Amino acid sequence: MEETVQDTMAPPRAGRREWIGLAVLILPLLLVSMDVSVLYFTVPFISRDLAPSSTEQLWIFDIYGFVLAALLITMGALGDRMGRRRLLLIGALGFSAASALAAYSSSASMLIGARAILGIAGATLMPSTLALIRNMFHDEKQRSTAIAVWTGVMTSGIALGPIVSGLLLEHFWWGSVFLINVPAMVLLLLLAPILLPEYRAAFPGRFDLASALLSIAAVLPVIWGVKEIAAHGVDMTRAAAIVAGLAIAVVFLRRQRRRPDPMLDLAILRRRAFAGSVLVSLLAAVAMIGFAVLSTQYLQLVLGMSPLEGALWSLVPSAGVGAAAPIAATLARRGVDRAKIIAAGFLVAAGGFAVLSAVPVESGLWLWLVGSTLYVAGVVVVLSTATELAVGAVPAERAGASSALMETATEFGGALGIAILGSVATAVYRAQLSDDVPAAARETMGGAVATAAGLPSAEASDLLRSARAAFVASMHTAVWTSAAIMLVAAVAALVCLRQTAIAQPSAERELAKV
Repeated sequence: MEETVQDTMAPPRAGRREWIGLAVLILPLLLVSMDVSVLYFTVPFISRDLAPSSTEQLWIFDIYGFVLAALLITMGALGDRMGRRRLLLIGALGFSAASALAAYSSSASMLIGARAILGIAGATLMPSTLALIRNMFHDEKQRSTAIAVWTGVMTSGIALGPIVSGLLLEHFWWGSVFLINVPAMVLLLLLAPILLPEYRAAFPGRFDLASALLSIAAVLPVIWGVKEIAAHGVDMTRAAAIVAGLAIAVVFLRRQRRRPDPMLDLAILRRRAFAGSVLVSLLAAVAMIGFAVLSTQYLQLVLGMSPLEGALWSLVPSAGVGAAAPIAATLARRGVDRAKIIAAGFLVAAGGFAVLSAVPVESGLWLWLVGSTLYVAGVVVVLSTATELAVGAVPAERAGASSALMETATEFGGALGIAILGSVATAVYRAQLSDDVPAAARETMGGAVATAAGLPSAEASDLLRSARAAFVASMHTAVWTSAAIMLVAAVAALVCLRQTAIAQPSAERELAKV
């Protein structure tokens, strides 16, 4: 009798259609994550054709991430109300149009505008993919596997961006890095109505435009301020932007507390499983994204690799993603406390950073590969387990806004990581060089390489030797900083997430299928 009752209460298992639907959802996720890094090799070609100013060039790179981060929460809440598949299809259509516009841009301002539209469309796609997984996979074990795949694709997409860009630029013009989005999005538009069911909350409430504007006004200046401080240092304008964004965030949260149908349900943040998962995801992103910039410079400027060669080698650590996420999912299915799995992932990442602290100035590729594979694998364990825990800890009708909050935390973590690790590395790099080194060479490793190009052979060799040694010393300091963050994060995971569990389907409100 007990078995019969349990069987009737068990959540429905996903079938072939849901798994094929997951493959369809991977398309937009892969492209949106690739677009973060796909422009790395295009700078010389865009500069030649569009002649952007230095400010325009920065905006070409940054506007996509700024708009994406600012709109995630708004689009997640909108999907909960209007339907997640519908929003996904609208986003796919917008992403296709914006990609074509970017590919055939005739001016820098036109390209900036196209990248902004790409950010808007990307913000509709990312939370929709994760929210639909929450709705398609009700069985905890299956959902764990699906989210592991989702996390692996998201992290791999960022690494694939420069490689795809480099390969395309070998044969085509720079617009091709955008144009490849179009056929994939068209395929999504054709298959999604057939394979993906529509979900929206049964009683979603009215969409609150004022809350949406407040969330954008809170996120955008903070992200901008943190990234500008990372690139150019602290000044009053950048600090004031962060303070203003945080003040607006307080207004936003107070409004959510008062409203009967809030865009972001603050009760969710009082759940340890969700709030703790957001925290550990942010800390994981600090180390992973923050160190990626230094890692790329080490391969290209210290080891002397070409951009494409460096991008191909940087893909090798992603092999750890293929093993790490399924292992984490298997452990969770076998009843291992997810707090312990996440803490173990942070410890593996800390070990990887410790290995990177021994990377020498010359011939350090293999040691770099070992250390990078370990820290990437550890971070992926954290992200996949935390995402599964967070998605399962909230009612299904709130999956869109909750998924968006998780992704916004990751965006913040990445910006903070670049700011913290970049500042630490820059300070050590400058301290390692003598005062007689040219000013440009003391600023960055790239500046040292550019300065050396205009010097006699012997002087150039001495400058590069000193700059490379200084850069590796700064990288060592950054990886020890990252290792310390990982250790603190492991303790935080054990404290915040101990004995937390996935919400049971019987306790959730049902969705209206339309």
